[in-house]
Amino acid sequence: MLGKNSFVKSHGLGNDYLVLDARQLDFPLNESTIRRICDVHFGIGSDGILLFDGKEADLYRLKIFNPDGSEAEKSGNGLRIFAKFLFDYGYCSSTSFKIYTSGGIVTANIDKQIKGKASLITIDMGKATFKTKEIPVECTEDVCFDYPLKIEDKTFSIHCVSVGNPHCVILTDKLDEQLVKTYGPMIENHPMFPNRINVQFVKPVSDNEIDMLIWERGAGYTLASGSSSCAAVAVVHKKGLTGKEVAVNMPGGKLIISLDEKWNIKLCGGVSQIAEGTLASEFIEELNNL
Repeated sequence: MLGKNSFVKSHGLGNDYLVLDARQLDFPLNESTIRRICDVHFGIGSDGILLFDGKEADLYRLKIFNPDGSEAEKSGNGLRIFAKFLFDYGYCSSTSFKIYTSGGIVTANIDKQIKGKASLITIDMGKATFKTKEIPVECTEDVCFDYPLKIEDKTFSIHCVSVGNPHCVILTDKLDEQLVKTYGPMIENHPMFPNRINVQFVKPVSDNEIDMLIWERGAGYTLASGSSSCAAVAVVHKKGLTGKEVAVNMPGGKLIISLDEKWNIKLCGGVSQIAEGTLASEFIEELNNL
């Protein structure tokens, strides 16, 4: 288990998180301290923070923070990293357990171990919903699908879905990283999305494969995203472009997403630990003075 002011840093397909234990911290975790810790120059550097907030009955409580200090409801890569942390560091001895997030309760399964450490993990991400009020989206339609959204000089046909957090999926014949970086932040912060939104640009490849680039709410352009993969597969399947099991290719690597007839989603992918350590006393003093 983690000691005082210690951390673990791991990544899922290049999407990296720091894991902290709330009971072991000598500083407040708020917007200012989260930004400082995640800063690559003045902190450790990370795409976000996973805060273990204790165990309640059979639930392991998780809070997920973006590098801008905002809280995320759910993260597929973050959940796999957190599940690996719980298993590897002795918080949980079972290979199947439940995690509480503000976006719902999920089940984690350790599918593969290497030298006693979790390496391949499946997360039961819950159910996709396309209802605009549940996402939420400010839209006159009950389902925001093939809906025109004008952003400056471009009009995008958007498809909105929630998998515990909100997503805006845009289908394209060609993926363009610069276009994602240009229009992603404008779509994320569009008034149509009261809680902001994650944005995916998706190129269907076959009935069991898609390519994707991501603009992540609160984090920006990212190499991979688990919840984005789930959202994208839900959309392309609803449009009849793929089957129920789909490989999602992203710059950071590949995830396998599967759906059932009731739109329940499972996500499977690898996780690797990068480092573990203890925050220096002078850094903790700095955090307490922010």
